[in-house]
Amino acid sequence: MTFSKKTRNETIETLQNEALDVLIIGGGITGAGLAVQTAAAGMKTGILEMQDFGEGTSSRSTKLVHGGIRYLKNFDVEVVSDTVSERAVVQGIAPHIPKPDPMLLPIYNDEGPTTFDMFSVKVAMDLYDHLAGVKGTEYANYTISPEEVLRREPLIKKEGLQGAGVYLDYRNNDARLVIDNIKKAVEDGAAAVSKAKVTGFLYENQKIIGVKVRDLLTDNHFEVRAKLVINTSGPWVDKIRTLNLNRAVVPKMRPTKGVHLVVDAKKLPVPQPTYFDTGKNDKRMVFAIPRENKTYFGTTDTDYKGDYNHPTVNQEDVDYLLDVINFRYPDAHLTIDDIEASWAGLRPLLDGNSGSDYNGGDNGAISEKSFKDVVDIVTQFQNKTATKVEVENVLNHLESSLVEKNNAPSSVSRGSSLEQESDGLITLAGGKITDYRKMAQGAVKLIQNLLKTHYDLDFSLVDSKHYQISGGEFDATKVKETVAKNSQVGIAAGLSEKESEYIADFYGMNALKVFEYAKNMTAYPGLSLAESARLFYALEEEIVLSPADYLLRRTNHILFARESLDEIKMPVIEAMASYLGWDEKEKEENIESLNQVVSESDLVELKTKN
Repeated sequence: MTFSKKTRNETIETLQNEALDVLIIGGGITGAGLAVQTAAAGMKTGILEMQDFGEGTSSRSTKLVHGGIRYLKNFDVEVVSDTVSERAVVQGIAPHIPKPDPMLLPIYNDEGPTTFDMFSVKVAMDLYDHLAGVKGTEYANYTISPEEVLRREPLIKKEGLQGAGVYLDYRNNDARLVIDNIKKAVEDGAAAVSKAKVTGFLYENQKIIGVKVRDLLTDNHFEVRAKLVINTSGPWVDKIRTLNLNRAVVPKMRPTKGVHLVVDAKKLPVPQPTYFDTGKNDKRMVFAIPRENKTYFGTTDTDYKGDYNHPTVNQEDVDYLLDVINFRYPDAHLTIDDIEASWAGLRPLLDGNSGSDYNGGDNGAISEKSFKDVVDIVTQFQNKTATKVEVENVLNHLESSLVEKNNAPSSVSRGSSLEQESDGLITLAGGKITDYRKMAQGAVKLIQNLLKTHYDLDFSLVDSKHYQISGGEFDATKVKETVAKNSQVGIAAGLSEKESEYIADFYGMNALKVFEYAKNMTAYPGLSLAESARLFYALEEEIVLSPADYLLRRTNHILFARESLDEIKMPVIEAMASYLGWDEKEKEENIESLNQVVSESDLVELKTKN
């Protein structure tokens, strides 16, 4: 499959000349997941993204597919049950991306409220394991002593440490999840174009029948017509809705900004993902996560009203996270100069309701009395002195301790909404990465019904719970075996064992395509054969159009391999210039653009002020 600059003009012609069944605005994880399902059903599908696929929000997460154990503090059982079951589905359809990585949850006897104590965390983890279906497996939870916590993480705060819980969680490559969904949709016939901005709607009898588009690469304008148009633009949902000037728009979204910082693992050795209270009595928790010889930590959660296209890390973000990390790891003594990379992203939160970050219901924090009642009844149930009916009775009569209008940003719903407005525009808003497939499933059922009702078109939907995305076409229970087998192909193509294993783990079954390129090409000047094959694959089959597309979102070079970035960035640009046909002006513009991206990630401006 070719999905590159070479095929982009042809794809735009297809969008201009064919009447689509479905046009999707927004190429983050929500739009990508929907495109997979509509294209697989045989619907003529188009998808437009004004930036790179996943660039706006879906490549800027905490890079976990986690199960929301903190909601068990509020005994929000339905949310956690839905989340962990959907996480298992995502792992099945994309087994090369989410990988199990047990989480350490240290427990402290701090002054002020804490999320868990050693008793309640065990109750919560047991319930979590039951909901996740991992009880009795190698991933079953357990608790460890303070001494064992310190053996694992010598720099972690000793004072007040009560021990820790360990439970199953999953690391994720968010940007890869987006592009592999997009690639699958394209394989099934979808027409996908990045760097194409929707600027307005087309109408017939006051109903939307398409969109006006500006090609941001050429500054050309074109139109796309479709029976149904669906808005999946994340934080930009309201901005797309307001392109229709014929009606008033009540805002749906309350975006918040999340920031993550990256340091060398030697500065902050964390052997496994760790999740802890901030110690600031702000009812927030922070992750510290090892990745590729680095440790990154986050996240912040603050209301955001700035430029949606360009959220940045500010001094307040850095101060907050460094305070938290240096409080929990007092011997680390991290400063801003230790930060090697960073990222800021917006969360597409729905406004107006509290609680669950999954289903949009009013599932706010419960009162301390209700929390105690639940702990007591669950303990009695485990000891067989209470019945299931008695447990359900307590869960059904929880007292909320929050008032909706006073929500902090971190408690705003992470739920989703799906509705069609009077002009015909369908909007799928909110949600988070873990439930992207489930959100898309709801939307594609609505689309199926509308196409049948209004156009007498019949489409049979695929079983999206088992429809594997690009690179994921293998037995999800045999990830290690598949990686080991595929890596041998890379070794035979001339790559080292380490390079082959990394590529096989990173790309899933698409690693075989990378290895095939390696076998039949000469390395680009200044790049290894492995890097050259990855770059050529990205250019040829992953619609890479700028250096940051490759160095930030198709790979993790800027975030997690900063030490080698300066050495390879010019060879990457030279290779891209040759492939994409850049003249000297275009090459200089791309160099400048990449340097700006790297400078922001490096926090050069903030470091200069300090």
